[in-house]
Amino acid sequence: MDDRIATVRDIEERAFNAWPALASVQCDGWLFRFSQGLTKRANSVNALQPAGPFRDTLGLAEDLYPRQRLPVIFRLSPLAGDEPDDILHRVGYRRMDETLVMTASLGDRMPADPEVAITEFPDPSWSEGFAAANGINTSMRDIHDRMLGSILLPTAFATVFDGGRAAGYGLAVAERGMVGLFDIVTVPEFRRRGLARRMVAALLAWGGARNADRAYLQVVASNERALNLYEAAGFREAYRYHYRIRAAGI
Repeated sequence: MDDRIATVRDIEERAFNAWPALASVQCDGWLFRFSQGLTKRANSVNALQPAGPFRDTLGLAEDLYPRQRLPVIFRLSPLAGDEPDDILHRVGYRRMDETLVMTASLGDRMPADPEVAITEFPDPSWSEGFAAANGINTSMRDIHDRMLGSILLPTAFATVFDGGRAAGYGLAVAERGMVGLFDIVTVPEFRRRGLARRMVAALLAWGGARNADRAYLQVVASNERALNLYEAAGFREAYRYHYRIRAAGI
């Protein structure tokens, strides 16, 4: 295994641990994740390592996901290699949502920000505010809360305040010298005030205090505002992934 693939595998493994699915199945080096439809990351097939014959994997996916009333979605990182993407393209799976995985060295980070509150567990105000800011509807709230409750690693739940009002949310998970940032969101009326930048800085400082020296995150390639934010914080592209989703009727 070359160094790049080893790096991808290390980050992918941590990201799966940081955002656990409610149920999973493994087959020939692929991880099938199921979470009742909340996020593609947690309801897709993912390579764990350079894997075995893909057509068996495809057949199993096309059996299991419809039985859970879920679309068949593959999340293709460099671990998947070229063959699965070629096969899925040929049989009509649509490509979507190219995503960058970015990493940064923590180095010296700013001290704690008094306007960013970080808790070990998601209290009701965080959960309600986060769900509203992310447009998570009532029917998905219980699923989202169950997924958060299943994170076993040290986790930071952050709220940034502006004038005493909760203005943004995010979370971070620390594991084996790295901290992952997830779902950084600012309430619309508070955007363009630098609040996301402050929340990112606070979460990175939290990770550094837990012996992390590197950070990672995932951001959709078309999200220029978020890319600018993360690049300003020192993040650079490590690799990319994209999804292939089964088109209706195939």
